[in-house]
Amino acid sequence: MEIVKKGKSEGWKNILKIIIPYIVTVAAFQIVGALILGLDIIHFEDYQQTSAQFFVMYFLTMIGTVGIVWLFTTKVDKKSFVSCMFDKTKIFKDIALGLVIGFVIMFSGFLILILTDQLQFVDIHLKVSDLLYSIGLFVFVAIAEEVFARGYFLRNLMVSFNKYIALVISALLFSLMHLANPNISIISLFILFLSGLVLGLSYIYTKNIWFPIALHFSWNFFQGPIFGFNVSGMNTYKLIETKYTTANNWNGGKFGFEGSILAILVIICALTVIYLLFQNRKPLVEEMVEIQEQEVETDLI
Repeated sequence: MEIVKKGKSEGWKNILKIIIPYIVTVAAFQIVGALILGLDIIHFEDYQQTSAQFFVMYFLTMIGTVGIVWLFTTKVDKKSFVSCMFDKTKIFKDIALGLVIGFVIMFSGFLILILTDQLQFVDIHLKVSDLLYSIGLFVFVAIAEEVFARGYFLRNLMVSFNKYIALVISALLFSLMHLANPNISIISLFILFLSGLVLGLSYIYTKNIWFPIALHFSWNFFQGPIFGFNVSGMNTYKLIETKYTTANNWNGGKFGFEGSILAILVIICALTVIYLLFQNRKPLVEEMVEIQEQEVETDLI
């Protein structure tokens, strides 16, 4: 019993250990990025950044995040970074599903808002360089946030708590990670919490972060650069230029589709779809318990 209790406490203890190093590391990489780009560190958010600047800043953010999570996974958790996050089975299937579901979510929201006259088409602005920068930007965002929020935070929570409690806590963290975003509101925080449930549930059942990364990328990329919404309050390059008839809680306003009440309905549908798609896969937490039990039996022998 003592071995089991010690094992369960390791999860939340590891999370407490990484929080400050994570904040300091990511902040340091972002400061370096700002200095490289010649940005004003103090008034960093006061002006619109270019696609290239976004690209560089989030590349460095990803490097800092992956670096600190790799360090803690291998040195503190004493586990393989790759095996904890990048299961080799069903990689292409999970990535394809994530990309398709993200597209369907955003296209559905875009179409409904157009048909209800909440959103109006204005023009198309094709800039290949900005489009390529945007692809890279949102790949970096997806990798950084999924490696930390799901790959480290949720995985360790499941060591200490019931998987559903762990899922709710990790989704709350994911929502709070966006507190500093422009135009944040109670509704958008709640929708980000629901998004955290979607991404976390998929991680539990796929045993890796390929699906969450693909879904996260697809959600952001089609939301902003393709269908013309802001992404979590950020105004990035937009292939399709649109305008709101009136910015409100139904269409999301300046925060983007993630601030839309309509998004709540779409996310609930996504949760249902993900559950139906992955319910037959053994949840990650069950596999972790089996591994721990085998380790305990080996130690006793």
